[in-house]
Amino acid sequence: MAGLDPENWTNIRAAGHRMLDDLFDGMEAVGQGPVWQPMPDDIRQSFKERLPDTGTSLEDLYARFRRTIVPYGNGNTHPGFMGWVHGAGTPVGMLAEMLAGGLNANCGGRDHAAVEVEREVIRWALEMVGMPVDGSGCLVTGSSMANFISVITASRAKMPELRNRGVSGPRMVGYAATTAHGCLPRAFDLAGFGSDSLRRVPVTAEHQMDIRALREMIVADMAAGHTPFMIAGTAGTVDCGAVDDLEAVYAVAREFDLWFHIDAAFGALACLSPTYAPLLAGIGKADSLAFDFHKWAQVPYDAGCVLVRDRTLHAAAFTQSLDYLKREERGLAGNAPWFCDFGPDLSRGFRALKVWMTLGHYGAHRMGQMVDDCCAVARHLRDRIEATEGLTLLAPVTLNIVCFGVDALSDAEVSELVQDLHESGIAAPSTTRIHGRLAIRAAIVNHRTTSRDVDRMLDGVIALCGQRVG
Repeated sequence: MAGLDPENWTNIRAAGHRMLDDLFDGMEAVGQGPVWQPMPDDIRQSFKERLPDTGTSLEDLYARFRRTIVPYGNGNTHPGFMGWVHGAGTPVGMLAEMLAGGLNANCGGRDHAAVEVEREVIRWALEMVGMPVDGSGCLVTGSSMANFISVITASRAKMPELRNRGVSGPRMVGYAATTAHGCLPRAFDLAGFGSDSLRRVPVTAEHQMDIRALREMIVADMAAGHTPFMIAGTAGTVDCGAVDDLEAVYAVAREFDLWFHIDAAFGALACLSPTYAPLLAGIGKADSLAFDFHKWAQVPYDAGCVLVRDRTLHAAAFTQSLDYLKREERGLAGNAPWFCDFGPDLSRGFRALKVWMTLGHYGAHRMGQMVDDCCAVARHLRDRIEATEGLTLLAPVTLNIVCFGVDALSDAEVSELVQDLHESGIAAPSTTRIHGRLAIRAAIVNHRTTSRDVDRMLDGVIALCGQRVG
């Protein structure tokens, strides 16, 4: 064979089948063994070799993968993983990733099937959240990029001349709750407005954006000669899973003629649950929305998504006319607009296939049931915490995130306890700060996590606490 293809396809075919079988074996037994374990120094040092001059056999590379990589992952596929907000993946998504790798499609544009798959996925996403299906969007690395694209689109909708003139003139400002994700001030930074141009609105006792304070801040900025251009609501805050009053935020956005954006990084999937969808009332009124399929939708990393109500405004923020990327009426250079017209990436992988196959295989009803199941596990954990002396629930459990404190321990001791719990392999929650107090945070995003798993986590916390205070 020419180029880099193998001389013997039989051997590589056998190796591929062995790899696939090993992956399925690992998934089938994913709940066995530790959630996470530290990487030994000698293994870590083994990743500091020089660039190889000559090749290594696939068999040897795979053996190294099995020995040095598989045992030391971050554990998010394990049912005991409750840290941060990480999806767990599925066998179907894994297979889709393999198929996409085999096709090696560039989805920046042109006329081929992979582009149509992504268009269908975007229509499904628009339908899921209740936005018009003739809107636009694209798949990206994650909500950080999706929020950045939304900030750019919103600012260009307010001032189209920014594309050529750059950031100058009156200061442009936006608004989000103090509990909003850190990628939003970063987006303002990267867009050239400065992170301070995202005004942080106080929250209520329910951890929702304070609408009265929001209105007062907008009026004050306008009086100071600034130019407000967007409000970012949150559907599922990263700290405790709270949902802003999206209808109220929308009303303020319309009152002041501002872009209404929603960061729904994981909360968007609650739209598929008849039980929890009412908490997200107003989400379909967003001008733009960011969320991740790789979180609650369980699609393998990475698969973020940005949706925009007005495709004309979306394209106006990013479309370029270049001689070497000329669109044609026919042929491979047809089928405009291309996805590179809706974001900064020209080279784009076939992320849509794993989303398409995941949603296509499990269906909206089963995905909504999975959301309900995760929230039921969170409520079980909440009830246990409230019934356990020495533990305090620190925030309402709106969806699937539970934050609690250990009364007998200082913040530093809580931090040490969580690190000990990680190294024990029993479970992997994370921490956050609620009303100034360090909280143990359990995010029930993994579709494999059951009440038994959170019981093991809580029993581990109680046992480790006993060792520290006993």
